Parts: sequence; structure tokens; C-alpha cells
Amino acid sequence: MKQSAGTLLYRTGPAGPEVLLVHPSGNYNRHKPWSIPKGEPDEDETDLETTARRETREEAGVEAGKLVALGHIVYSKSKKHVHCFAGPAPDGAAPSPASWEVDRAEFVPLDEARQRIHPEQAPFLDRLLELLRAG
Repeated sequence: MKQSAGTLLYRTGPAGPEVLLVHPSGNYNRHKPWSIPKGEPDEDETDLETTARRETREEAGVEAGKLVALGHIVYSKSKKHVHCFAGPAPDGAAPSPASWEVDRAEFVPLDEARQRIHPEQAPFLDRLLELLRAG
């Protein structure tokens, strides 16, 4: 079973919660949906949170702080398990594409994120809202 892990970092923006999303690079991905920064574990990584932190740093140039697991989703076509960890974005975080894999990395208001994100990753947004409401 293939796995990947990523983060859903959040902050409070002028219109409420904002989340960090990335867009895949390449002309063929021009109209593809955005994603949480994520990727597959390296051979020496046995902890998915470590993978999520590394991928966020590699793809968006942001160091994640304290994280909490939001569970996983399973892509319907590939059956890949995507694990997500959420946490507040560090103060002053300025995401920028830090890898050839992404052409954009930015904080997006939650309502807009729902329109941009890969549809099968949308449950992570709902889980984040539950987490934030629980305090």
C-alpha cells in the first residue's frame, strides 16, 4: 500500500482561518487541484509525522511546529493512503515554492481552500474545523 503524509498548517487571516496549500508544477498540472504539502516517506523514515514535516519544508519552505494527527483518506483510484497532521503556522511564515514539484505555495482562506483543494482531501478541512471548534 502506498502512503504519503503532509500537513495542514493554519493561521487566522482577515476573513478567518487560512490554510497552507501547494499547487503542482508543470504545464500539464495547470488546471489540477491544489493539495496539502505532502509526499511519500523516505526509506529511512518510519514516522509519518517526520515525513509530513520534511515535505512541508521541502515544498513550501515552512517549518511546522506542534502537530496533531487528522487521520487519513484513501484516494479512490490509486488507493494511496494520505495522512495529514495539522498545526498552527509559525508566526511570520512566508511560504514559497521550495521544490521543483510545486509552482505555488500560499495561505488560502478556508472557503477558497474548499474550491481549490483536491476533492478527496477536503475531509481534512472539515477535520481541522472540528479541531479548532473543540479548542
